[in-house]
This record gives sequence, C-alpha cells and structure tokens, in this order.
Amino acid sequence: MSVSFHGFRGEAPLHPWLHPSAPSGPAPWCVGLLPPGLRTLPTGVTLPTTILHNSDWLTAASTLGPRSIDLLYADPPFNTGQVQCDRAGSYDDAWPTTRDYIGWLREGLTATLPALKPTACVLLHIDFRVCHHARLLLDELLGEDRFVNHLIWHYGLGGSSPRRFARKHDDILFYCVDPERYYFKAPMVPATSNRMRGQMKKSTDVLRVPPATQDELLEVANINNMAVERVGYPTQKPLALLELLIGACCPPGGTVLDPCCGSGTTLVAAAGLGRNAVGFDKSPQAVEVARARLAQVDAARARQAASIPAAE
Repeated sequence: MSVSFHGFRGEAPLHPWLHPSAPSGPAPWCVGLLPPGLRTLPTGVTLPTTILHNSDWLTAASTLGPRSIDLLYADPPFNTGQVQCDRAGSYDDAWPTTRDYIGWLREGLTATLPALKPTACVLLHIDFRVCHHARLLLDELLGEDRFVNHLIWHYGLGGSSPRRFARKHDDILFYCVDPERYYFKAPMVPATSNRMRGQMKKSTDVLRVPPATQDELLEVANINNMAVERVGYPTQKPLALLELLIGACCPPGGTVLDPCCGSGTTLVAAAGLGRNAVGFDKSPQAVEVARARLAQVDAARARQAASIPAAE
C-alpha cells in the first residue's frame, strides 16, 4: 500500500480515524496541515484534515479506527463492462458477472462498517445496472429498517435512445447505522411564497443546484466538457452534488470516507465545508489528480484561515 503525507513536515500525527494497528509504511497524503511558508495559525483556528491513500478499498479499510467515520460516501465503478477513459486517467470497470461485482462490494462494505459511528450515514452511488442488487445487500448488512432514501440524481447529458426511455440518472442509496441517531440536516433553498419571501426554507424533495425559482426542485447538472472544475478523470462527479450530500449527511467537523475517491471531488467538497475526509483509490493516476486538487484547496484555505483574528 503506497501512502504519503502532503504538506506536513515531521512525524505524522495519529488521527482518530486511523487505526492504531494500521500497517506500517509511508504515511498517507494528508492535506489540511500547514503548507510550507505558513507555520502558525491564530489561536483557536484549526483546519480540517484530508487523508488520501493510494490503495484499494479492502486493504485501506484496515487503517480505519473503530467508530471514527460520520459519513461513508461510496461511488464505486458501476460494472459497465468497459474501460473508463479520459485525458487524466483510466480505470477498468468490468467484472465477469454481477454476482462477482456484488461480492466485491460486499467485501468492501463489510470491512468498512466497523469504522462507522452510531450516528453515521451511508450513501452508495451506483446506477441502474446494480442498484436493485445493492439495495438488497445493504438491507442484509445494515438491516431493512436502516434504509432512509433512494435518491435519484437526474442529469441532462447522454442516455437517449430510440429503443427505450432515456437513462439520465444515477441512484444513491441512503442508509444509516442507527435510525434514531443518524445525522441529517435538510438542504435550504430560498423560499418563493409571498409569506416567506426573503427567507430560506428546508427542501428535501427533488433538488436543483443551484436553487431554481420553481419551488421544491433541486437538481445537479453533470459536468460538461467546458466546465472549469473538469479535471479530465473519467466519471468525475460535480462538486455541487457532493457539497449537497456532505452538508446534509455529515456534521460540521465530522469525517467523510470515500473508498473509491477517483479525482477527489468528495475530498475537495468536504474540505470546503469544514469536514475532515479520508479517500482511497488504487489508481496512482487518480491519487495524483486528487492530490493536486487538494493541494490547491489546502493552500487557499490556510491563507484564508491565517487572516482570521485570533480567538479571545
């Protein structure tokens, strides 16, 4: 397992989401510690930490401390039967059978569940190929009463065919560890009624990002080829989608885990929202793209934090 700390000088600290008996070796990339040239922050000001492992999900799961994760967001390969390619990297997205794919998913989830807090949420991002199998798997591993939502992420690009209705959505299965204790904060959108004009209101129906003038509709557009945030790694998800999910399902200061983090969108979103994050990916190309994105975020937020007056 190849891992290293980025932006840190000296011995790596032991974070609560790293297991004390984790395999020895180079430390993981860790963004959120002070970059060179900025050695101190005002008293009371802290930065969230992001740890990035170049490792497969099952292997890296052993590095997680028990009851240390607030949100598991997993966006695994979809078993399309293809090699997913783009200018910044590629990955193999094929298993011999659906049963083999679900077996791989079962191993990763089973290894990760002990790391979840009782208040944790689980978001499994998949599509039509396996969502019905995956829901039965989550029912088995967590319990049917731990199901919270079946979210539909609708987007406008691709999916059309003269032989069927368009396939323009992904499925996000939302489960919890404890139905009475899991964290959830409803997204807020501008109210449009005369009675609440100028105020914000909770929106938990179909969602559009950014908020539309139509009430109770919140969608997230997919990343087009000209988007500024596009980094050229295949199947990159929009930052706005992850900001929405993390803001709703992970408490401030909590820790998000993405075990198939790809280009690092989950980690970037978590950092921007003040959450800690842990990411795994077995592709060195993906990890390098994610590391570069996180280094930019880290330098920017460290400079911003340094401008905050010291706490009294």
